[in-house]
Amino acid sequence: MDIAMNDFEYERRFYCRALPRELDDGDAPHLIVQSYYVHDGNYALRVRLQTRSLRIDMTAQTDPLTVLQRYRDKFNEAFVTVKGPSVGGTRYEAEREIDARIAAELMMRGGAPIIKNRFSAWIGEDGWSIDVFGGANAPLVIAEAERSGPVTNLQIPSFCVTEVTDQPRFSNDGLAGHPFSQWANDFRRELAQEGPRFQTLFGKNRISR
Repeated sequence: MDIAMNDFEYERRFYCRALPRELDDGDAPHLIVQSYYVHDGNYALRVRLQTRSLRIDMTAQTDPLTVLQRYRDKFNEAFVTVKGPSVGGTRYEAEREIDARIAAELMMRGGAPIIKNRFSAWIGEDGWSIDVFGGANAPLVIAEAERSGPVTNLQIPSFCVTEVTDQPRFSNDGLAGHPFSQWANDFRRELAQEGPRFQTLFGKNRISR
């Protein structure tokens, strides 16, 4: 059976200290609650619920299952996704839509959940997603540029501090199993000592100022 090329994702991901104010237009972002049932060796099986009818502040006290219980009728889109390991910004990902009620029942019964707001912006030549995490992953902010092919010669906005494309700890499945709050201080010390890093395998990086 042939693997469809649209079942691969091509992205580059960056750690940010905060969501730039100019990227929040006041409208509700995508509120995403998702749960991982496999998150080992960078393989993942995920169920996701999302909505744009709610705006929830992401803090360390924002519990994904509490939000889901309180607002489950507001979540109108759901997907099940299988992912393979990320190699050089390329990852096998097969995503299929499922009934939101089924997704909610699955998530209430198990898995490792995370919650985040996803903001979208067109920057330079690319569409970007900026994820602001809540709960045990607050106050993490990750920006990603995704294309239908390898993400080369990228214009990287100035709010991107350092690249984390090939760091599994920053993947959503990595964060589900080992939340950012458990190792944030170690990462910040590492960043202060080693400085920002950007991949050099994807053509020329153009850093915006």
